[in-house]
Formats: sequence, structure tokens, C-alpha cells
Amino acid sequence: MSKRKLVLLWLIVIFLIASPVSNVYGYDQTTFGWGYKKNTEHNPPDAGKYGKMLDQYNSFYVDKSGEKVVYFTFDLGYEAGHTDEILDILKDKNVPAAFFLAGHYIKSATDLVKRMRDEGHIIGNHSYNHHEFTTISDEKIKEELDKINEELEKHVGIKSTQFVRPPRGDFSERTLAVTEKLGYTSVFWSTAFVDWGEQKGWQSAYKNIIDHIHPGAIILLHATSKDNALALEHLIDELRKRGYKFKSLEYLLWKETLPFHF
Repeated sequence: MSKRKLVLLWLIVIFLIASPVSNVYGYDQTTFGWGYKKNTEHNPPDAGKYGKMLDQYNSFYVDKSGEKVVYFTFDLGYEAGHTDEILDILKDKNVPAAFFLAGHYIKSATDLVKRMRDEGHIIGNHSYNHHEFTTISDEKIKEELDKINEELEKHVGIKSTQFVRPPRGDFSERTLAVTEKLGYTSVFWSTAFVDWGEQKGWQSAYKNIIDHIHPGAIILLHATSKDNALALEHLIDELRKRGYKFKSLEYLLWKETLPFHF
């Protein structure tokens, strides 16, 4: 081998080692930010090619069965003092939810995580450091998810998580494939709004959800929002009046494993 070819080979090896994202499975690494086409006709939103990608990799953003059910999901990276109230309302109204937690939350709000567990809510995996999966290697994604499980077992006694929500909703075919191969179910959402930062009053939060509610909605809320905490009871009461039932993500996963669909 010539000296020039040897140098070129070494440059390729160094590039592969130094690359922040490995792609051992050979999947498309194009990054997408989760999104869908909203409507006010109370129909499930169209996610276009994104929805088709999710279908391939054990991932969901909506319950497509047409059944009049909704799923409450909350993302939490830190505690802002509203989660106790949210849990009080869920308990009083007998409504299940899923809480997707980052690593800081598990250590800083352990008692609240234990309460979530004790009251039958799902603890979901939001990655330890909340790094965007599309910017890190397959191995690092596994580390981020494993670390959440380790902290949950250490502090709360939960050995593993089934459901994962990618930080910021960013994903690629590669990241969906990685989480599926690790045994996770990726969960996106079909209803959400900008509920962090400036608070606009509970009526605004309520209206944002009600205006776009639909059968099978997976609702994303941030428990750091005071507006969400204040709106939650009103949302539950109104949705029940409209004939909706509240289910756990485990119910959706169970439905998807049946040999027939509702």
C-alpha cells in the first residue's frame, strides 16, 4: 500500500472514531422535529411521512382506533411546585397519566416520583441529560436511557421503563431504530401547545387543548406550567362531558399487540 493511501485510510479511521454520531445500522440520519397538521374539526392530526416512520419502529403519536379515549402525558426536567397539585387532581378524578422524567428530576424530586409510582402512573424515560438523540451516537443514546433506569431503581425501586419520549421531539430513522432495538416504545403527541415560559392563564391552556381535542389524543403537557395545573380539572370534567375516557399508555400498547384492531 502506498504512503498516500495509508494516510488516507488513517484519516478515514480517525473521522469515524471522532464522529459524534455513529450509524451502525445504516439508517437515514436526517433529523426531523416532530410536527403534524392541526385541525379544528376534532379529527386526529395528519403527521404525513412522520407518522409512517413511527409506524415502522414501534412508535406512537396517536391512538388511531377511533375510540373516544385520551392519554395525558407530562414532561418533567425540573420541579416548579405544581406537580403535587396535578397529582391531587389526577387522583381525585381517577385519571391515569404518564410522566416522562429527565435525570435531574429523579434525584431532586424523588418523593414526587415515588408518589407517581404509588398512584399507578407510568414513569417514562426522557433521557438522563435531555440531549437530542439525533446529535449523539447509538451507544450514547443507550447510556442516556440506561442511566434513567439506574437512577429510578436506586431511588424509587423501578427497574426499567417501557416508554421513551425523545428530548425536544427531535428524531431520525436511526434514533427510532435504536430505541426500538433497545426494547422501547417511543411516544410523541397529537396535541400540545407552547406551555412553558410566560403564563397566560388557565383558560388559555384549556382552550388550546379543547380546540384540538380528538379521539385517541396523546396530550403533551409540561408540569412546570401553573396554567396547566389550574386547567387540568376543567379539562377532565369537560372531556368526560364529551364522552371521552382516560387511559394509560399501556392500554394503547396492549391494543396495538392484538391480532385485530378496535
